[in-house]
Amino acid sequence: MVKRLGLWQVNAVLLVSLVAYWLAGAHGALSALAGGFAVWVGSQLGALSMRPAKSLEGGAGTALVLLLRAEAIKIIVIAVLLLLIFKLYASNLVPAALIAGLAVAALLSGIGIMRVNEKE
Repeated sequence: MVKRLGLWQVNAVLLVSLVAYWLAGAHGALSALAGGFAVWVGSQLGALSMRPAKSLEGGAGTALVLLLRAEAIKIIVIAVLLLLIFKLYASNLVPAALIAGLAVAALLSGIGIMRVNEKE
């Protein structure tokens, strides 16, 4: 499921970057890709931090701690990547495209979590 969600995120961000390219040119497309990339990397690293949890036995408290740790990793990674994007690409950054890429990837991440909960 995580791989499929990652593929959906990548495809959606590519679509947003095509629209951004049409509206704002190459810098718009790169900005959208950068925003989506930050969320995608954060989501993947957060999901990877949850892998050992499958073999652990504990109660709801253990699951909650693992989930909060994964979410913290995701947020920190996104924040660090966005800081790097702002520092390295600030002169050509298209804020609306960056936000669109971020939003699409983040929304699909949330939808993926809801779908996993429905199937279990």
